[in-house]
Amino acid sequence: MPVAAVGLSHSPLIGKNDPDPEVLARVDAAVDTARTFIRSFAPDLVVLYAPDHYNGFFYKEMPPFCLATEAHAVGDFGSQAGELSVDTAAAKALAQGALDRGVDLTVSARMTVDHGFAQPLEVLFGGIDQVPVVPVFVNGVATPLGPVSRIRALGTALGQVAAELDRRVLFLGSGGLSHDPPVPVLDGAPPRVADALIEGRPPTPEQRAKGEQRVVQAGRDYAAGSTAMIPINPVWDNRLLDHLERGELAEFDSWTVEGMAREGGGSAHEVRTWIAAFASLAATGPYEMTSRFYEAIPVWIAGFAVATAEGRRPA
Repeated sequence: MPVAAVGLSHSPLIGKNDPDPEVLARVDAAVDTARTFIRSFAPDLVVLYAPDHYNGFFYKEMPPFCLATEAHAVGDFGSQAGELSVDTAAAKALAQGALDRGVDLTVSARMTVDHGFAQPLEVLFGGIDQVPVVPVFVNGVATPLGPVSRIRALGTALGQVAAELDRRVLFLGSGGLSHDPPVPVLDGAPPRVADALIEGRPPTPEQRAKGEQRVVQAGRDYAAGSTAMIPINPVWDNRLLDHLERGELAEFDSWTVEGMAREGGGSAHEVRTWIAAFASLAATGPYEMTSRFYEAIPVWIAGFAVATAEGRRPA
């Protein structure tokens, strides 16, 4: 059946710390290209690979990846809150198919997601409840992290199962590229912070607002150059995009956890969502990237990219 893929960076700072109008216009044009691509493809199911930022997954149990049969968004950073339109039947079929193919996929019957899931659905579809979706959490921040080859295996397995469905499936990767935002780290954290990262107690509205304001200020400091955060790395980002465009997905198997963080920053592992989405597409046959956009945007603390791809048509 017809399949396609889209990769889209997200940032909680969009609309709060915006770049110059010329940069914003280029981003808007790239996103509009992706919207047009999606409208033309007309998916009736979206498999959405996205990370979490300690809003739904915590160290009490931290899987490397997890598929949801039901999900709701918390509404952080002004993103939409509420229930996602999860296609439960498709989700269960995909989960079972991945397990049958040897991927140890965990399943959540009530997943909590944040802006990493909500933002791409809002930006590309107009809301979190506008299209049938299967949410797949991919850990991109909580160490220890496993080898990238397992993320590629996950994407491959889900792509193979999706190809057996009588659906028009869009694989959507949300995250990255290089960025090093002020995400809390468990190792060496004060007891109060460590307890929150482990137990996952929801913050009060005041605590959430205070934490979000810290991120907004961090973006301003980052753009001003007064920060110790790892710089955005356009060379590394475009190397990733080159491999994706050429279908060289096996190249990522040699990328190490330490090397990715060193070159791309502490949250560069969100690119695992892109690798999973394109591995899903590649599992159905050769593909071609139909559009590609990249820009380093310091005020968003992100190497920001948008890409679209579809299965290659027979000659």
